[in-house]
Amino acid sequence: MILRIITFLVIFIFSATTFAQENKDKIAIKSVIDTFFEGLHKGDSTLIKSTLHKEVKIQTTSTDKNGTKILKTDRVEKLLTGVANKNPTHVYLEKLTAIDVKIDGNLASVWTPYEFYFNGKFSHCGANSFQLFNNNGNWQIIYLVDMRRRENCDALKEKK
Repeated sequence: MILRIITFLVIFIFSATTFAQENKDKIAIKSVIDTFFEGLHKGDSTLIKSTLHKEVKIQTTSTDKNGTKILKTDRVEKLLTGVANKNPTHVYLEKLTAIDVKIDGNLASVWTPYEFYFNGKFSHCGANSFQLFNNNGNWQIIYLVDMRRRENCDALKEKK
């Protein structure tokens, strides 16, 4: 009986420790995502760059007017320059409608459906997929792909 109690306590303590670490990592990962979007909204490329790993890969997917599916790869410099050169009178708001974080060791995946507003007007919707790497205690974005569409957006339907 005592062996069962000891085994239960060891499993309980290990589970609680694992849960606490995963919760700590989720908070840190969400903070990276929040910082990325804060930089986007403010037009602060330095803030965005602070969230990115030096070997980050950035892609966008969409469907053109002919129904052709497109995957475009961009250089990180293009993203950072575009943000840095944002017209100060333009207001970007990428409203995340959810955030789903999955973690396994040093790898995290974050899924964020969104609605994008330009100067207060709905522009498009889609989803972002972030892959993050725990670089010795510092979570960094190593891959970002976003999908953009104008169809089947609840916000677009509300505007009609």
